Amino acid sequence: MLHGSIGRLVSTLNLHPPTLFLLSKFARSISLSTYQTQFITPPIRLSYNELLDYFDHLLRQSNSIQQSIQIHTQIIVTGCCQSGFLAARLISVYSRFGLIFDARKVFETTPSECKTNLLLWNSLLRANSRRGYYEENLRLYLVMKNHGISADGFTFPLIIKTCASIGGLKLCKNIHTHVLQMGLQNHLHVVNELLGMYGKLGRLDTAEKLFDRMPVRGYISWNTMVSGFAHNYDCHRALETFRRMEVDGLEPNVVTWTCLLSSHSRCGHGGETLTLFGSMRRRGIEANAESLAVVLSTCTDLVTFVVGQIIHGFVIKCGFEEYLIVKNSLICLYGKHGDVEDAKKLFLEMEMKNIVSWNSLVAAYSESGLCDEALEIFSQLEKSDECTTMRPNVITWTAIICGFACKGQGEEALELFRRMQLAKVKCNTVTICSVLSVCAELAALSLGRELHAQSVKALIDGDILVGNGLINMYTKCGSVKGGRLVFEKIDHDLISWNSMISGYGIHGYGDNALETFDQMINEELKPDKVTFIAILSACAHAGRVAEGRELFNKMAAVFGVQPEMEHYACMVDLLSRAGLIEEASKMVKNMPMKPNAFVWGSLLNSTRVCKNAELAEETASNIFSLETKMTGSYMLLSNIYAASGRWDDSARVRLSARTNGLTKTPGQSWIEIKKRVYVFSSGKAVMDLEEIYWILEDLCRQMEIEGYAPDKSFVLQDVDEDEKIDIE
Repeated sequence: MLHGSIGRLVSTLNLHPPTLFLLSKFARSISLSTYQTQFITPPIRLSYNELLDYFDHLLRQSNSIQQSIQIHTQIIVTGCCQSGFLAARLISVYSRFGLIFDARKVFETTPSECKTNLLLWNSLLRANSRRGYYEENLRLYLVMKNHGISADGFTFPLIIKTCASIGGLKLCKNIHTHVLQMGLQNHLHVVNELLGMYGKLGRLDTAEKLFDRMPVRGYISWNTMVSGFAHNYDCHRALETFRRMEVDGLEPNVVTWTCLLSSHSRCGHGGETLTLFGSMRRRGIEANAESLAVVLSTCTDLVTFVVGQIIHGFVIKCGFEEYLIVKNSLICLYGKHGDVEDAKKLFLEMEMKNIVSWNSLVAAYSESGLCDEALEIFSQLEKSDECTTMRPNVITWTAIICGFACKGQGEEALELFRRMQLAKVKCNTVTICSVLSVCAELAALSLGRELHAQSVKALIDGDILVGNGLINMYTKCGSVKGGRLVFEKIDHDLISWNSMISGYGIHGYGDNALETFDQMINEELKPDKVTFIAILSACAHAGRVAEGRELFNKMAAVFGVQPEMEHYACMVDLLSRAGLIEEASKMVKNMPMKPNAFVWGSLLNSTRVCKNAELAEETASNIFSLETKMTGSYMLLSNIYAASGRWDDSARVRLSARTNGLTKTPGQSWIEIKKRVYVFSSGKAVMDLEEIYWILEDLCRQMEIEGYAPDKSFVLQDVDEDEKIDIE
């Protein structure tokens, strides 16, 4: 009898399957003899209001989902399910245990007359917000408004947080207008959330105006402002606000200090961060897990790594080692310094891991160049039974893609990017930039254009990092026009100008490169050493000797940039290409620093053009004296000897290269067809080879018809001229 009643009761609860399963299981296992002990029974002779208080107390004390279901069952049995107050409490309880769908069912099954209770709406809004269901929260808020229910000082903080998380200035301004309409512009909690919202949007001036108009400011107000500046990499205003707080009579607490530390850490000011941490400790402010995590994240170079290890000791001493945020920071610390074994050891010691833990370990291996090991950990995350609630997110994918891209394994990086798209993980700016760099290296223009379209769709094409990546990709893939179109649509920084100048230079558009350089100077942007490498290279490719000389002479005198080895190499290349071999040789000998192999290499390359074997021999001897491993210098000298008919010397140089253990890296070429990159290299079997050779011969015939005459001087076999053409 009782079992049937409970079964009918279960069927009326309309709960989500996990909860329904637990409640049904409980109903099946109950017996008459254990009813009093397994069910929580209210005392007899309680009034309706007393019952509400009694169940509210039980729900607040509940520490398990099974217990909460028992209480919920008794609420229904006693007829208290008509209470909007208890419904709100049930929503909070189910949300606490992660059962958001059950929380919504409670809301939906609450009688309509109880839905005028604002507490009920606030409870569900809070539940959605806690679990990140921001779009659902916004929809619920609009439904609430349509029902004529006015938001209060507890509703608006939840909705403001929702709008800040969704993003979009128009949406956020609309909710601010609603706050003003309700007369809550001076409500402390509401304004604090508005400060946080504008901080997330990067509207710091608006946030500061709101802050200055606040009649009362609490710790949260000050901390939110410091945090907003930290979020936007403005450590100077963060410190200024921190000092204002002290002047205002409030002693900064550990949260304020942590926000200040974060602002300096995010700006890359590791030394200042460590100094501030020392000041915090001297003032008697005890460090917490968050402040320690921030300080550990700043220990990125060799000197501060020792400090990081000292802080690790402090972490153990103070008992913070098991805190998830601290453990993750320690994994990052050791990973960034290439100590992947210690990073992995820390990871394996963790009883509880989150996605940040996995991301930190994947990044540790990727940044150390151990891409295969990183991929193995990545696969473990995808397959592990412990990770059913965790899957690789955009940071995981980006870390592994960046690892392969930085190691020069572009094809593997692109394959991972395709897998990421199939997994329906949205890219961020770092992902886009990493894959764009791969497209630039592989000349994968088609995929690069797809990424451009994706960035436009995601509204990140205006981001300076993405814009610069697109310019670099288009120009390196041969589409200088495409690069220029992107350049004209974005705000320019020095990297944008350098990329555009370099792009013009690579393709021989010297006039455009010089014009772009002049535009940059007219906009009062100071060129750096990279700018001059780009513009001098452009002059070299276009044969602009006079302009190149003038710019080189102005580097230090006008722009305050001291010429370095790379700039001399560019000038030697410029003079050599113009046939000014003696001037190039004189410049090398008069350099203020000892020429390196690249400078001598530029001069050696010029001797190939003029077939000056004596100068080539002298230049090559200087390269060989540097004990460089540049195989190309040996091959170039050998070819120059061969072109001069000195076959014995040519063979001697090649033998010397082999004796020194140098081997020539096989040349490679590639082409992108239908979104796939095909790589060709010497000695590697290729499908459809006969068809490829047939097309190549046809192209050669067309070139000859257009007047192309092949250079046969570097064919090293002593054969007839016709045979040399075939070999060449």
